[in-house]
Amino acid sequence: MANVLQKYFPMIRTREEVRKEITGNDRLMKVWQGWNREQQELFLDYCSGQRGVRILYDTFFKEILDPNTTPERVEELLSLILKQKVKILKVLPLESPRLGDEQSLIVMDVVVELEDHSIANLEVQKAGYYFPGQRAACYSSDLLLRQYRRVREDLEKQEKRFSYREIKKVYTIILYEKSPKEFHDFPANYMHRFAQRSDTGIEIDLLQEYVFISLDNFHGILHNNGIRNKLEAWLTFLSVDEPEKIARLIQEYPQFEKYYKEIYELCRNTERVMQMFSEELRELDRNTVQYMIDDMKDEIDAQKETIAEQKGTIDAQNKQIEELKHRLAQLEIKAP
Repeated sequence: MANVLQKYFPMIRTREEVRKEITGNDRLMKVWQGWNREQQELFLDYCSGQRGVRILYDTFFKEILDPNTTPERVEELLSLILKQKVKILKVLPLESPRLGDEQSLIVMDVVVELEDHSIANLEVQKAGYYFPGQRAACYSSDLLLRQYRRVREDLEKQEKRFSYREIKKVYTIILYEKSPKEFHDFPANYMHRFAQRSDTGIEIDLLQEYVFISLDNFHGILHNNGIRNKLEAWLTFLSVDEPEKIARLIQEYPQFEKYYKEIYELCRNTERVMQMFSEELRELDRNTVQYMIDDMKDEIDAQKETIAEQKGTIDAQNKQIEELKHRLAQLEIKAP
C-alpha cells in the first residue's frame, strides 16, 4: 500500500529502516523486547506513517500543544472551543490538593490562566465512563478553590483587602476519546456546554462553566459530513490517525502540515520517541489495572446488593412458612 503521508513528509522512514536502527542498538533493543508484538507493530506504524501518531497521547499532546512554547496554538484551540478570543497569561502548575479520598490525586493536563484572569483546564480522557459529571464538578471546584487561595495570598502580600469579586470564571473542558453512554443518545452532537442558570432569568455569575467534547460522536459526524469548520479541523488533528483523513486535513487546512512535520521530525529521534511511547504504555497499563479494580469493586457491590435482596426474599419466605406452620398447627388443634 502506498504511503500517503510520506508524500507530504519525505523525512518519514520505512518500517525496515526504523527496525534496523533498533536492532543495531543494544539499549533500544532492550526497550523493544519489553513490548509485545502488537505494541511493536503499532510503534512501527507510527514512525513509518502507516498510521498517524495519536496526538491525544499525553506526551505527544504536550509536545505539540505546549502552552509554554507554543501558546498561540492552545489559544486558538481554546478560542474556538469557548467561542471567544482568549490570550494565555501564564501556565499554572499541575499540582493539586487531595480531594476527599487520600488515594486520589488530581493531575490535570493543561491548566492556564487567561488574560482576563479566568482559568481554563483542558483535560483529555480516554475512557469517559471513569470521568463522570461528578468528577468534572470536583475538578472545577478544585480549580476554583486554588484560584481563591492564590488570589487571597497575593492580595495579603500586597496588604490589600480581599473581595470575592476578584475570583474569575473557571472553564473545565473535557475531551473524551470514548465518551460516557449519555453522550451516545445525542449522536448528532459532539459538543455540550454547561453553565449554571436561574429558573427566573436573574443573572448571577456563578463562575463555573463546562464544555464536554465527545470525540467518538465527532468521528461519526466527520465520516458523514467531512470537516466543516476550523474547530472540526482541530478535532481531526487531535483524534484522527487514518493517513487518508490526515491528508485531506492538510489539503483543506495547510497550517496543520507544520504540526505534523514537527511530529515526523521527532519520530526520526528513535530513542526519544521510544521513551515517549514507553511512558504512554506504562500509563495505559496503570489505567487498565485501576479500571479493572474499579470494575471488580462495582461487580462485588452489585453482587452484595443481589445477595442482600435474596436474603431479604429468603427471610420473607421463611417468615411466611412459619406463619403457615402456625396456622396449620392451629387447624390441627381445632380438628375434632
